[in-house]
Amino acid sequence: MHRRRRTALALTAATLVAAPLLTACGGAAHPGAAAVVGGDRIDVATVQAQAADVRSAQQEPGRSAELVTKSGQLIRVKLSGLIFGRVLDRAAKDAGVSVSRKEIQQIRSTAAAQSGGEQGVRTLMLEQRWVAPGQIEASLRQEVQLQKLAQALGADLQSPAGVQAVGEALTGASKALRIDVNPRYGAWDNQKVQLSTYQAPWITQVTPVRGQDPEAGA
Repeated sequence: MHRRRRTALALTAATLVAAPLLTACGGAAHPGAAAVVGGDRIDVATVQAQAADVRSAQQEPGRSAELVTKSGQLIRVKLSGLIFGRVLDRAAKDAGVSVSRKEIQQIRSTAAAQSGGEQGVRTLMLEQRWVAPGQIEASLRQEVQLQKLAQALGADLQSPAGVQAVGEALTGASKALRIDVNPRYGAWDNQKVQLSTYQAPWITQVTPVRGQDPEAGA
């Protein structure tokens, strides 16, 4: 894409072995929660359902067993993405940014035109971002949202200064939400705006049609 839109989906596979299973997030106050963000729960069942959708898509005819093997930390990837989405929502709201359905449709159409059609988008999103077909629209919404947040801040995500400016806005939103993660999945890092079980920074320059391999840097 000419001056392609960038995203902050940090889909880097975690390498840390899972901590012992706990029945609550941060104690007994939130049983069944994978995380609590701004007082709202993200249930373990929600995270598991997202991962299951990806696994189902990976099992379609023609998918390699290697794809499943490489995405062994899928639960953490999905939880981190769900939390990040809420942080991005807060940062965008603070900056007066909103995203229309038309903008999402536009970026999806552009992606399809450059990747051989809708099936090409589905394939690349699944293989490079671990995004199931039903999750593509939410992923692209975040992409538009991040770009518009950067514009509202007068930041260029292709420059170190721009990345820092957006990162500071996301960190501020993250702290304000007082994120509490079930220790089973690690801890939330406000500075990197991702689970502590990740090694890569929050900002990765990817597009809907050419993404970074989630295993990179792991």
